[in-house]
Amino acid sequence: MRKWLSNKHVIDLWLFSVTIILLIVGILMIYSSSHIWAKFSYDDSLYYVKRQFIFVGLGLLIMGILTYIPYQNLTRYSLIILLSCFALLVLVLVPGIGLIRGGARSWIGLGVFSLQPAEFIKLGLIIFLATMLAKNRMQIKSFYKGFFPLTLLIFSAFSLIMLQPDFGTGLVIVLTCFTLLFIAGAKLTHIFSLIAIGLIGFILLIISAPYRMKRITAFLNPWEDPLGDGFQIIQSLYAVGPGGLIGVGLGNSLQKYFYLPEPQTDFIFSILAEETGFIGGLVIMVLFMILCWRGLYIGFHARDRLGTYLAFGITSMITIQMFINISVVIGLVPVTGITLPFISYGGSSLLLTMCAVGILLNISKYTSR
Repeated sequence: MRKWLSNKHVIDLWLFSVTIILLIVGILMIYSSSHIWAKFSYDDSLYYVKRQFIFVGLGLLIMGILTYIPYQNLTRYSLIILLSCFALLVLVLVPGIGLIRGGARSWIGLGVFSLQPAEFIKLGLIIFLATMLAKNRMQIKSFYKGFFPLTLLIFSAFSLIMLQPDFGTGLVIVLTCFTLLFIAGAKLTHIFSLIAIGLIGFILLIISAPYRMKRITAFLNPWEDPLGDGFQIIQSLYAVGPGGLIGVGLGNSLQKYFYLPEPQTDFIFSILAEETGFIGGLVIMVLFMILCWRGLYIGFHARDRLGTYLAFGITSMITIQMFINISVVIGLVPVTGITLPFISYGGSSLLLTMCAVGILLNISKYTSR
């Protein structure tokens, strides 16, 4: 028993506890934000909560398995994992297989559930990049031998995701992967050069698609089209504003009564801020900051470079997605359509995040504390 309780066999309890708390908050907020919509659409106020419970249970099972299996085994299957994720990205674009929702072909139907391949490529890329960087650390300083091939891989995934299109997920992938390349020692000249090219490409993407331009104008002045492109962000602000310091009370949101579209997904933080106020929103952000702190701690104290890169990549992915989601909700950035990790309704996003945490917990078992 003493040997089992030694540092190298104990998971990071801070990380595990924060994960469980966020999952509980997610279940509560999904019910609070969705029961009106669920009753109206499915005649079952628990419709979304029941489905989320299934994903939470499955996610906990997968997280437990990945916590038990040594993370070094991922190196053997990193290429298979990546190719499988790319295959799903291609498959979702095939008419008749990919499902169209909200104008994007991003889901593959699996009976009563659906799979979003763009979510899983995030972790697939992190695992593959961490493996390559751990094996060939010095090559990342070479543009043609290290930096360029990995960059080409990242933008191949981004291009496939943009064909759906799903700019929000693509943005999270690019920011996460380049954070990992920077941590691994990529030259700043290479990174800044690519950022410049990326900004040009970003502008061209906006110009090429009218709906993206409308999102930008709606972000700058949502009241110019309050019943169209500016509707969602206006309703989100109407939820956040009245929340004040302590909120209107759990379950007492007004915006969930058919004002804010699908409040249980991308804009669930709006309902949370309305019902629990500034204090409730701050608590959620503190929980995510604790998760970020423990992820970085695990990365710094991992026993090898593979563990370090995996921990930093996973932590960056979750933190970046959290910041983008909350920034959208409070009107700091244009609408991107990504979920709030652990809290928003959505099976693919939740399973992916819990897989990532499982790997992070596994790395924590072998840290020097």
